[in-house]
Amino acid sequence: MQIHDIERLQARLPDYPGILARERFFNSAVLIPLVLKDEEIYVLFQKRANHIRQGGEVCFPGGQHDPELDADYRETAIRETIEELGVEREQISIIGRLDLFLAPQGVTIEPFVGMLNITDVHELSIDANEVERVFLLPMSYFETTPPQEYHVRVEVQPSYIDEQGKKQILLPVRELGLPERYAQPWGGKHYRVLVYLTPEETVWGMTAAIIYELVQKLHL
Repeated sequence: MQIHDIERLQARLPDYPGILARERFFNSAVLIPLVLKDEEIYVLFQKRANHIRQGGEVCFPGGQHDPELDADYRETAIRETIEELGVEREQISIIGRLDLFLAPQGVTIEPFVGMLNITDVHELSIDANEVERVFLLPMSYFETTPPQEYHVRVEVQPSYIDEQGKKQILLPVRELGLPERYAQPWGGKHYRVLVYLTPEETVWGMTAAIIYELVQKLHL
């Protein structure tokens, strides 16, 4: 690198920071669908079909960002909502977004908030290959019901024992001359897990964290 390369480097540096090596994450977007029913705002949730990834869990409509199909993450949220709920684009009105959610599993979620122009879930034509059922809960429930809070331990595993009982080394610490302490699991940080035991289903994990953040925005 020469001194004249500084200007070229400066031109390529981002004006606003993003996520380093984001292409290595599972990048996704969801829509938090709000429904006006009987003069009250409800939140629409869906329960994933049992045979797909994270089957049987409650989530918001959404999925992986596809750069070939989606101009941005907003379009990802809209496209996935249309596919999963069987609604028309004109029935979705995006009103804003929450901050990006970064999960320790290497997942990023861009949460968007939108009004869904329906009066009842029976108007939906859900994709049974992905969605088992949908349900509504009043936003007031989450405003008046604090979630239960738990913690799990997240740590780095430089090696593991496979199904045949053999040790598989992911990071050859000794061969690389790294400090010996990294040959054993390290980190061990506690990661907060929120749980809502609702009248419909248990809402927990990333979905609970997102709805909790939405409630906080209402009461800032």
